[in-house]
Amino acid sequence: MRVRPAYPDDAERLRAAVARSRGESVLADADLPPLPASPASVREAAGEADCSFVVEENGQPVGIAIAHPDEDGREAELLALWVHPERCGRGVADRLLTRVATALTERGIARVRVTVESDIPGVAAFYHDHGFSERDSEARSEGLSVLVAEVSSLR
Repeated sequence: MRVRPAYPDDAERLRAAVARSRGESVLADADLPPLPASPASVREAAGEADCSFVVEENGQPVGIAIAHPDEDGREAELLALWVHPERCGRGVADRLLTRVATALTERGIARVRVTVESDIPGVAAFYHDHGFSERDSEARSEGLSVLVAEVSSLR
């Protein structure tokens, strides 16, 4: 497996990979909340995010992570994390999180956050296992949890 930066030209291949996985979302690993997977939405996200990475296996995309630093440069948001269902449990998400953490560290960004749906089993546990903890109890009342991690502690 190879982790590399994502480029806007990856959009159609990523959309096709998601479609082949019978999902219509970019966030399918660990039943994460959905994002549209049209080529335009993937192209836009990959083109605008400073930290977008693809995992390829045999030349085919099997995972993507998209993170974007906040304007003040102290924190970033993990906008997308998707792993092909046939590759789940093989360390693809771990590699993506590690690469995102490296890129954020290189930019001097200390924290990363992700917003997840509270009622989807396994999502919070996945992120907690990687060093995230809950931060925003107000969002939790809306069925969402905001999880945050120090970039240096991601595992």
